[in-house]
Amino acid sequence: MAIKTQYGGDTVATNEGEVATIKLTAKAISGLDKGVYYDQTLKGFGLRVGANVSTWFAEYRPGAGGRGIAKKRHKIGTTDKLTAEQARAAAQKLLAGVALGADPAQQKAEERAARSFSDVASSYVEEHARAKRKERTADYYKYLLDLHINPRIGSRRFKDVTRADVIEMHSTVGKSAGKFVANRALAVVSAVFNWADPDGKNPAKGVERFREDGRERYLSSEEMQRLGEAMIEAETIGIPHAPSTSKHAPKNKTRTVHGPHAVGAIRLLMLTGCRLREILDLEWSHVDAERGLLFLPDSKTGRKTVVLSSAAQDVLKSLPRIGRFVIAGRDAGTENEKPRADLKKPWTAICARAGLEGLRIHDLRHSFASVGAGSGLGLPVVGALLGHKDAKTTSRYAHVAVDASRRAADAIAGQIAAAIGGK
Repeated sequence: MAIKTQYGGDTVATNEGEVATIKLTAKAISGLDKGVYYDQTLKGFGLRVGANVSTWFAEYRPGAGGRGIAKKRHKIGTTDKLTAEQARAAAQKLLAGVALGADPAQQKAEERAARSFSDVASSYVEEHARAKRKERTADYYKYLLDLHINPRIGSRRFKDVTRADVIEMHSTVGKSAGKFVANRALAVVSAVFNWADPDGKNPAKGVERFREDGRERYLSSEEMQRLGEAMIEAETIGIPHAPSTSKHAPKNKTRTVHGPHAVGAIRLLMLTGCRLREILDLEWSHVDAERGLLFLPDSKTGRKTVVLSSAAQDVLKSLPRIGRFVIAGRDAGTENEKPRADLKKPWTAICARAGLEGLRIHDLRHSFASVGAGSGLGLPVVGALLGHKDAKTTSRYAHVAVDASRRAADAIAGQIAAAIGGK
């Protein structure tokens, strides 16, 4: 469907960040690409099409000011709750009020300010984060709010939260849960204020974050060998249990065998450099065995194609097919099948057996990258294998790549030195 942009001309589609004007009807909006669309007949009425949720809005300039006054955008509702005509009627009513001096966005901000911080933060998660972030991200925001943020500032009225309150919260969380968690909590508080009152004062803005220690951990060849031996033991004879003093512990069970899917998931993480959820959410329909590729529809950086090594393809071939997901969970093959939640138990047992306590699953991704960088493959190639969209993300492995350059320099210079009689 051709659409006319606000700046003239015709185009077939609009990408996120671009705008277009069309007649917003039920028929017209079906199948639209991500982006912002304005109605041709009602000025200020629009639709923002997102990856998961599409939202009706009304855009206006408050007061009697002209173009010197910044526009405000007021959410009317989502397409699953309001039809195009219902949203148009609501926008018409709202814009008529604006013409008489109303400022719905400001009124909404004032209403939020009178509520408690925890109440406003809950609305932020349910109305904003779940619509525009991944479900796991929204769940993590809720976790931070429930466990770390709300116990410290949640009962205060939103408008009464001060910079000192935020600094104290940040400091306290840093002492109890660590610098990384404290910085994430600070970011969530800032996001709540930016969403609830974008024109107001944000008490989290400018609060100095903790300096986070580097979290990269690379496995050596010897550590990889130990991990591999522990995985073989886990899927064959089982990992031996540590001595238990519990009277309820099984008397005859001394080892636990971890199935091929749990161990296979760890092998795939090591051999592909993928993130944990990319492997646990992987469906058989995403696997192109003929070309040796994985087509991930929704990774951290969006759609992603993973090139499989021969070793990774062998792991996939060895896994029993039970249901939709490559890494079968407890309800594999059932009607409401879900991906496996985590690998905590097998991972902890295997790491303990290999003498690698404290190793994180994400360290397998770092190890994959460090082997590539250290082998002289070049950071752009390593970044492409990892699915990095920004070269800066891969630059953290530059110091490993230097080792490969040094080996090459030694080899070249060694031959030259021998030729010229150097020591």
